[in-house]
Amino acid sequence: MSVVTAPAGGALLRSRPGAKGRKARNHAATALIVVAVLVALIPLVAVIGFVISRGGSVFGWQFLTQDIPVLDRDIGGGMLPAIVGTLIITGGAAAMAVPLGVLGAIYLNEYGQRRRLARVIRFLSEVMTGVPSIVMGLFIYVVWVLHFKNETAFAGSLALACLMLPIVIRTSEEILRLVPHELREGSYALGSRKVRTIRTVVLPHAAPGIVSGVLLAVARAAGETAPLLFTIGFVTSTNTSLFHGPTTALSYQIFHNATSPFVGAQDRAYGAALTLILLVFLFTALARLVTTIYTRRTSASSGA
Repeated sequence: MSVVTAPAGGALLRSRPGAKGRKARNHAATALIVVAVLVALIPLVAVIGFVISRGGSVFGWQFLTQDIPVLDRDIGGGMLPAIVGTLIITGGAAAMAVPLGVLGAIYLNEYGQRRRLARVIRFLSEVMTGVPSIVMGLFIYVVWVLHFKNETAFAGSLALACLMLPIVIRTSEEILRLVPHELREGSYALGSRKVRTIRTVVLPHAAPGIVSGVLLAVARAAGETAPLLFTIGFVTSTNTSLFHGPTTALSYQIFHNATSPFVGAQDRAYGAALTLILLVFLFTALARLVTTIYTRRTSASSGA
């Protein structure tokens, strides 16, 4: 009698008829993903390259440190007032929207969950996410600007904060949901209270995702123009006050100069667009660095 030797496990798996089909589908899906990424990069690279090619001719130290020309037909000039205004307006909006948004997300995920108030907050945040930005600008114009008869950077911050708040709430809540419940249960088992568990366990693990959501909200707010048309006024010199006097912003200057028929104004519009892109990139890199340092230190202290 002859003895039939069974093939090794690896040979048996390789000989299965479905293995080749799964391998082919895997390669096809990988190829489709790579093609989709390349297709998505085409408009991104095209836009950035176009802005650099047009704005690079006027971008420089003088462009960053000089005031805006009074007349659109003038050649040269800078965007210092718009840069300062953008930082003040966006910073004020972030100071209002980010703490409220993160705290709101913590309440929704850790405390409210399926309660009636939590459902109402989720519904309102979803509705606010789809509200056009110009509606937010008109709302602040009616409620704040007309009431106090004053166009300021703070009014613009209020309008941008209304746009940022629902984005921060929704993205932060989704990130908090991804934190494993086993981590919370382990902290409770060690005797930690809920507040300490959220601060030392949940937030450090969710910090990178929360920062990504915050940066998404800040990037949207920094590039918004419609809410600022009714709230901040217009100046050509630097105003460093958040609560007093009109100001300007890069997005406002991009809109104003791009619609001008003069070559000098159009060049300043592309220079302002390049400046705005660089500012968003710089603050994104700084936020990532701070988040990494915070996460490492918090993890080390909790582990000790």
